Amino acid sequence: MMVSVATKTVAGLPVMVDEPLSNYTFTKTGGPADMLAFPETVEQVHALVDYAQIEKVPLTVIGNASNLIVRDGGIRGLTIILTAMHEIRVTATGVTASAGARIIDTADAAGAAGLSGLEFAAGIPGSVGGAVFMNAGAYGGEVSECLASVDVLTRDGEFKTYTAAQMDFSYRHSYIQGTGDIVLSATFDLRPGDATAIRAEMDELNARRAARQPLEYPSCGSVFKRPKGHFVGPMIQQAGLQGHVIGGAQVSRKHAGFIVNINHATATDYVDMIHFVQAHVDPMFHVDLQPEVRIIGEEPAHPEHHTGYDPE
Repeated sequence: MMVSVATKTVAGLPVMVDEPLSNYTFTKTGGPADMLAFPETVEQVHALVDYAQIEKVPLTVIGNASNLIVRDGGIRGLTIILTAMHEIRVTATGVTASAGARIIDTADAAGAAGLSGLEFAAGIPGSVGGAVFMNAGAYGGEVSECLASVDVLTRDGEFKTYTAAQMDFSYRHSYIQGTGDIVLSATFDLRPGDATAIRAEMDELNARRAARQPLEYPSCGSVFKRPKGHFVGPMIQQAGLQGHVIGGAQVSRKHAGFIVNINHATATDYVDMIHFVQAHVDPMFHVDLQPEVRIIGEEPAHPEHHTGYDPE
């Protein structure tokens, strides 16, 4: 159980008060959550959702916070982080994982059982819930290709199960992005394979990832969606932006599609850098560069201004 200097009880659960979300995001940035809870069961999630609805408190749900930027003003109301819900169950034909389980661990469990289909996820640092929410993918694979069903809780407190077809998957999109439904668990339909060969493929993908991506720095992963017919990193390089710094955030020198925290960056630095890259890449390539990273939360009351940001 996590301990905070300031806590209160909400729906019978201990909740942190004014907890900095920089303690949990992969960028190491982000303002405070008014209230922050780590439910461990579906029943606890339901109790928190009921509380938010009855008390008319804004509710925000976060997975592993890997492809996420929380603005420096933080998040009002109640924030739920699902990482304490991390059960993984392997069957003869697939694997079912709770929303807070890491998709990496889910892929590892499947592979060890000789089940193939999740190899692409071996290096994705997000949670199962987050991976389903954004239809995460890498190295030619996507969640949509192996998801069988997903159990969710609506904001009205209703339990539902969606099939993969009902999730309306497309590139980095799913149906629940528009509904706000909370992923509780997901079942992946996999195929038999050789455990040794599966492990070898996952190791090879992880080696490629380590060689190409700036894993040595905090980051939010791949920042932008890939536009049709283009690759983001080369466009940013050709625009002369690789290595550019705003505050403590830098366009990675190792992979220009990443923004890394090199010196106590703020979320404002990250958002300013996203706008800076868009403002320079879009007119050069006539591409509407869209963030893949999810940006949530409030603007800071007194945002810092850095000379490195020029939106013109």
